[in-house]
Amino acid sequence: MIAIFYKEDGRILDARTADVFASLPLEKVVWIDLVDPDGEEKRAVETFLGTSLQTRAQAEEIESSSRFSETETALFANTNFVIPGPDEYSLETVSFIVSDNVLTTIRENPIRSFTLLQRRLQAFPRNYPDGFAVFVSILEQRVDLDADMIEIMSQEIAQYNKKVSLGEDVNEEFLLDINQLQENTMLVRENVVDKQRMVSSIIKSDICPEHMAAKLDVLLKDIASLINHTNFSFERLEYLQNTVIGIINLDQNKIMKIFTLVSLLLMPPTLIASFFGMNVAFGSFIGASPWAWVIIIALMLVSFIVIFVIFKKRKMF
Repeated sequence: MIAIFYKEDGRILDARTADVFASLPLEKVVWIDLVDPDGEEKRAVETFLGTSLQTRAQAEEIESSSRFSETETALFANTNFVIPGPDEYSLETVSFIVSDNVLTTIRENPIRSFTLLQRRLQAFPRNYPDGFAVFVSILEQRVDLDADMIEIMSQEIAQYNKKVSLGEDVNEEFLLDINQLQENTMLVRENVVDKQRMVSSIIKSDICPEHMAAKLDVLLKDIASLINHTNFSFERLEYLQNTVIGIINLDQNKIMKIFTLVSLLLMPPTLIASFFGMNVAFGSFIGASPWAWVIIIALMLVSFIVIFVIFKKRKMF
């Protein structure tokens, strides 16, 4: 699917077919948005811009040289957009090409922030005089969304801390939830760092307009603050995870302690019962008495009480 946004009489209009390239001057085009494009749409854009578009495999490479590159007339940048889900976060790779002040974006799936920007583009055309302005606006909006995700994760961490502080039940499922939140935090941090590298490269580029450098500098500072925040969040999660593991270990130790104490308390009575239960001619002075079972039970109780008192004085339970 293709969407072409171009200037016309002070407005920004859109076209949804590549056929418009035949009658549209290059200087009027602001943004070409490709969503899961077919070969014909890609070839039409390449012919119109006079440059090659990146494939998905090239866009997903992790080398710095593949994430950002430039020629004398065009700038190529690749980054990932974090898509929040109910439990796990996913990544959507987006390619940006700025050639002759025309922005071209390539992605495989619809992204809500792009849809909102397209509406804003047509509502406030003066704010988007060229493709570079649209490019910077996408980055600003994306950083704002990343900040919102980090804030939501911070609130989740605070809720988990509150549960632990209130002594609520912490179990294996609770620990897995913390681990998933750690994974999401690392994913967001990795994504933010990737944008930091990209914005830094754009600022150094000769193609970057001077009037956009100030905005990119501010954006770079915002990204740096987000990285610090994600580092702090990850440290909180590590501390919380260690606390939960410690609580689980303490609960397990308490259970083992109870079993051990019960075993120790019952050892003397068991020994006495086993001793007098032997099938030998022993203790006839007790065995002949009609009160033999009372005497044996009394010995068992005495031994139990003695062990109990000793453990109690030593504060073993």
